[in-house]
Amino acid sequence: MVKVASCQYAISLFDSWEAYAAHLEALAAEAAHAGAQLLLLPEYAAMTLTGLLPGDERGDLAGSIAGIQPLLPRWLALSQDIARRHGVYFCPGSAPVLDADGRYRNRAFLFGPQGPEGHQDKLIMTRFEREQWIIAGGVEGLRTFDTPFGRLGILICYDNEFPMLARRLAERGTDLVLAPSCTDTEAGHHRVRIGAQARALENQFAVLVSPTAGAAPWSPAVDENVGRAALYVPPDYGMPADGVVAESGAVFTDSSRWLIADIDLARVKALRHEGQVALFRDWPEQFGQ
Repeated sequence: MVKVASCQYAISLFDSWEAYAAHLEALAAEAAHAGAQLLLLPEYAAMTLTGLLPGDERGDLAGSIAGIQPLLPRWLALSQDIARRHGVYFCPGSAPVLDADGRYRNRAFLFGPQGPEGHQDKLIMTRFEREQWIIAGGVEGLRTFDTPFGRLGILICYDNEFPMLARRLAERGTDLVLAPSCTDTEAGHHRVRIGAQARALENQFAVLVSPTAGAAPWSPAVDENVGRAALYVPPDYGMPADGVVAESGAVFTDSSRWLIADIDLARVKALRHEGQVALFRDWPEQFGQ
């Protein structure tokens, strides 16, 4: 059994690094003190850092992500320290990272009590990222992360809407998919929700979703944010009939809040062999029809 915490995370404006760091420290401490062993923040959570930039820079779509690049090492060091001090696994969400090839990539990071566990890039970009923000898809493929409570994978937002990505993670023994997301409409929220639930059903694993929340009119990239934090599982023996272990109540909120839930990942994984249905086993049969 593992206690997970998914944040419905408000993109707030902070006037100094110290104020931002105190905010992130307090937020993580709240979940850790509640007993959470795994903490998840959303896609583009690092865009909160653009609030530290001069107004004209943070208000520019390209300038804002260029401006936070010098802040990212400090952000990562803070995230690593939070994971170490609280003895938790911590995904502080994702950031647009400038790679050596001169292209930006949407990268989610994972830290454990002993240090960095690695990162996962978003692989398939939305129209906004691809056509307006000029953020490139990842080239390193999918990764998995082994923890004491199970094997993790990360599918960032839109990636949850593509079945074959999740299938590859399932074939590599993934027990829980972390799904940091950032959507600016209720329709976008539901696309991620439907995708996450479908992936949990098809692959008989769990999916934990963390969305951005609230309004940030000072940011052209994450100005409007809609979504629910949630934990989804396959609807089968011993699981909720609707596949929803927990889900936050409102898609619109201007404050950060945690959704905390317990999940027995071994029991979820056992459904692949003991469930009423065997979607993971029977997946290949569809290609012979």
